[in-house]
Amino acid sequence: MFKKWVPIFFFAFTALYISSCSEYNKVLKSSDLEYKFAKANEYYEAKDYYKAYPLIEDLTAIYRGQGRSEKLFYMLAYCDFYQTDYLLASHRFNEFTKTFPTSKYTEECAFMSAYSYYMLSPAPKLDQSNTYDAISSLQLFVDRYPRSERVDTCNKLIIGLENKIEDKIYAGANQYKMMEDFTSAVITYENILKDFPDTQYREDIFYNIYDAYYLLALKSIPQKKVERIDQAFKAYVNFADRFPSSDYMDSAQEMYAKLEKLKVKFENK
Repeated sequence: MFKKWVPIFFFAFTALYISSCSEYNKVLKSSDLEYKFAKANEYYEAKDYYKAYPLIEDLTAIYRGQGRSEKLFYMLAYCDFYQTDYLLASHRFNEFTKTFPTSKYTEECAFMSAYSYYMLSPAPKLDQSNTYDAISSLQLFVDRYPRSERVDTCNKLIIGLENKIEDKIYAGANQYKMMEDFTSAVITYENILKDFPDTQYREDIFYNIYDAYYLLALKSIPQKKVERIDQAFKAYVNFADRFPSSDYMDSAQEMYAKLEKLKVKFENK
């Protein structure tokens, strides 16, 4: 019995689909601007941005400089956003703020231009150029609209983006250390402390700087051994003074004791 109904459902669906496509093609080709505008709004409100987009794009060009231009431009930018074309969306939102500086949508579009860049920010392991652009855009919004109710949201987004950059740089420093490029590791760790003074990795970084100097001292040529040991001692003091109760302390003290013995050995040569 079920098999008998399958062809019926299939043909009914096919007919409905063809009818829908035919109706939409009529809308696209229609010269009735009022009808076209009404259908564009209908598709947009129904969140059918794929169908709304070409209609709104055509109407935006036709009504440029006229009363409906503002709303159409606004809708077009959101169509790009909801279809995940965030780069174009950011551009359109930004253009809206320039074209309609006194619009009731101007502040919203300024925020959405920055937020579109936020959506382009990739995972920490990837290139973070878009993340830097997003931070700049969000900060620009905060500077332009310091009393906006969206400022708190922007600040939270900026913190999240900065954490992402911090994660990437910290992972890079760890990679240098793993590759035994201890000098580059130390420089990168120290740059994190300068650029992100409240970093969540603060304790780990101070320990890793000490550990990098420790390993560098062990692997140094004899002529630089004592100098590198002294650098490691300084790094130990920086770590121990800041984190005396650290879980790393036992390991740090064992390393320090080994360095002391090593220094005595080389000084007595």
